[in-house]
Amino acid sequence: MAKELVLVRGVSGAGKTTFALDLLGEKCELVSADMFFIDEYGDYKFDGTKLKQAHQWCKSRVEELMDAKESVAVANTFTREWEMQDYYDLAAKYGYRVFSIIVENRHNGTNLHDVSEEHVQKMRDRFEIKL
Repeated sequence: MAKELVLVRGVSGAGKTTFALDLLGEKCELVSADMFFIDEYGDYKFDGTKLKQAHQWCKSRVEELMDAKESVAVANTFTREWEMQDYYDLAAKYGYRVFSIIVENRHNGTNLHDVSEEHVQKMRDRFEIKL
């Protein structure tokens, strides 16, 4: 199997994790910064002061999986191009093929992490796409 990295992008509530699990779950290990905030009981406990730490954990976990030659899907918002660069760099380092998939919220899904509509709108406004 080819070594692949799939970056699953979209605003909160778009269904990034659901997409990744349903369509990529058999093929890829799923990682997201949100996983950092899941406690030992499986409860999501977001702490905005630890967001940078969560993203660093996510990148480190992806590198561990790449070192083990596992295909990986990363489900993060990735609203800006630069937010994906570290993952592209890891892919180059480990010889991975990269796909970037944008999940649109056409189904009017609601986010599971209580992100305010105001913050989701800010994500929409800054979302960068390179075609």
